[in-house]
Amino acid sequence: MGIYLIMIIFFVLSFMVSMQLKSKFARYSRIALPRGLSGKEVAELMLHNHGIYDVKVISVNGELTDHYNPANKTVNLSPDVYHGHSIAAAAVAAHECGHAIQHAQSYAFLQMRSALVPVVSIASRWVQWILLAGVILLQTMPSILLIGVIMLGLTTLFSIITLPVEMDASRRALAWLNSSGLTYGESAMYARDALKWAALTYVVAALGSLATLLYYIGLLNNNDE
Repeated sequence: MGIYLIMIIFFVLSFMVSMQLKSKFARYSRIALPRGLSGKEVAELMLHNHGIYDVKVISVNGELTDHYNPANKTVNLSPDVYHGHSIAAAAVAAHECGHAIQHAQSYAFLQMRSALVPVVSIASRWVQWILLAGVILLQTMPSILLIGVIMLGLTTLFSIITLPVEMDASRRALAWLNSSGLTYGESAMYARDALKWAALTYVVAALGSLATLLYYIGLLNNNDE
């Protein structure tokens, strides 16, 4: 019963933060960036200001699908951000460029997260099924649950390492937006608020993963007693 309560709590929290993020993005998407640059132009300007010329800025389908891909060195922006001339578009574009700068500067936490991607992609695909089998066979084959806990531990570690990566990217983005003069006064405040809510989605995800991990560890320990 405990795991279902944990899942419900963090599902509700995640939903609330996600709705608030979409609301903030919609609001700040209606406020024009003072200098009128598009998200694509903001991204290219930030990259070039940091001496980065081997990263491409491209448009990808979807809403809030923005990300940086270190494998092919691309800043991928959703259409609203890529073509948008708003504060929201500038904030998101600058944030993703923050990841490109981390990559160029060999930021330690980004390197750690990238190293975990292959293992975590496999673990996240199977972990729920192994945990389920582990709970069902707990009395006869507790080793299955142990394997599930280890896999869940890896995905939780990935979520935790993601936090400083995302927060540092936002810090870099906001610092550059202000120093470049693209945001100031209220526009700087709006950009900070938008990225704050984006960061909260990662915080909720990490806390949810950690709470679930602790639950299964407790279940495994209780079985040993």
